[in-house]
Amino acid sequence: MLLAKTLKSSTFKLALVAIATFGLIVCAIIAYVYFATLAYVESRLGHVGDHDGFAATIELALIVFAVLLLVLAGLAAVLVTRRTVGRIEQINATSRAIMLSGLDQRIPLRGSHDEWDSVAENLNQMLDRIETLMGEVKQVSDNVAHDLRTPLTRMRGRLEKAYHAPRNSETDAALIGDTIADLDAVLGMFTSITRISEIETRARKGAFRELNLTEIAGEVVELYDAAAEQNGTDLSLAGEKNVLVTGDRDLLFDAIANLVDNAIKHGRAKGRVRVTCKAAEGGAVIAVADDGPGIPAEQHDHVFKRFYRLEQSRYTPGNGLGLSLVAAIARLHGAEIELSDNAPGLEFKLSFPSTKG
Repeated sequence: MLLAKTLKSSTFKLALVAIATFGLIVCAIIAYVYFATLAYVESRLGHVGDHDGFAATIELALIVFAVLLLVLAGLAAVLVTRRTVGRIEQINATSRAIMLSGLDQRIPLRGSHDEWDSVAENLNQMLDRIETLMGEVKQVSDNVAHDLRTPLTRMRGRLEKAYHAPRNSETDAALIGDTIADLDAVLGMFTSITRISEIETRARKGAFRELNLTEIAGEVVELYDAAAEQNGTDLSLAGEKNVLVTGDRDLLFDAIANLVDNAIKHGRAKGRVRVTCKAAEGGAVIAVADDGPGIPAEQHDHVFKRFYRLEQSRYTPGNGLGLSLVAAIARLHGAEIELSDNAPGLEFKLSFPSTKG
C-alpha cells in the first residue's frame, strides 16, 4: 500500500527527474573519460599492439559503474520518497481522524528530531491551541446562555404577571423600571463583548497619543470615591505625579476603572484600596491593590477569560467581562498584566512600554 503510494507520488516523480538529469551528467562524464583515455593511450603507444582488450576492459568497467550508480540512485530515491510519503500519510491519517472523531488526536513523533518531527510537533501544538480555544468558546457559550437566561426569565415572569393582573400605575411603573434595568444589563453585556472584539482587532489605535497615567488614575479615583466611601473602603492614589504612556485615554480610563471597581467590590469591607503610578525602567507601571480575601493561585490564569467567575453559581451581579476588557486593553497597548498576592488581598499591575521610539 505504502509502496504503491510512493511510486505514484509527485515526490517520487520529481526524484526520478533529478536522477535522470544526474544520470545524463554522469554518462557525459563517463563518455568523456572513456574517449579521453583511449586518445591518451593511442598518443602514448601509437597503433603498436592490440588495444581492443584494453578498450573492452574500460568499457566493461564503465558500464558496470553506470549500472551500479543507477541502481543505487533508484534505490535511494525509493527509500527517501517512501520515508517522505510515510510521514505525510501519518499527517493525513491524523487529519482524517480529527475530522471524524475530534481534536484529541495527535501526529505521532518518531524521536528522530528531524524536520518532519519539527513539523509534526508544530502541528500538534497548533491542535492543542485550537482545542483550548474551542473549549473556551464552549465555556463562553454556556456562560452567556446562563447569564442571559436569568434576566430574560425575570422579565418574562414580570410581564406575564402584569398581563394577568389589573392595571395599576405604581405597579406598572415599578415593573417597567425593573424590566429596563434587566434589559440594560443584557445590553451592557453585549456592549462589553463588542468593545473587547473591537479592541482585539486593534481598530482603535488611531486615538493613541502621549498621556499622563497618574492624571487618568486620579480621575478614576475621584469617580469611585463615593462608592468606596459607601462601602467603607479607604481609596487612595500614590506614586509619581507625571507618569507618561502612549495610548488611548478612554480605554486606559476604562481599564483602571475596572480594576478599581473590582477591588472595591471584592475587597474587604471597610478595607483599603491603593492605586499606585510610577515610572519604571523603559516604561510605566500602575498597580491596584486591595486587602481583601484575594484569589486562589490556581485561578490567576483564568480570571482574564471572558465570562469567567470565581462564583460558579453565577447568581451574583456581574458578567465576568471586566477583567477580559482590561486584558484586551493591555494587549492593545503592548502592556504586560500581572496578578499577584498582596498578603492579604490582591494586586493587579499593568506595565507599559516606553513612550520613546
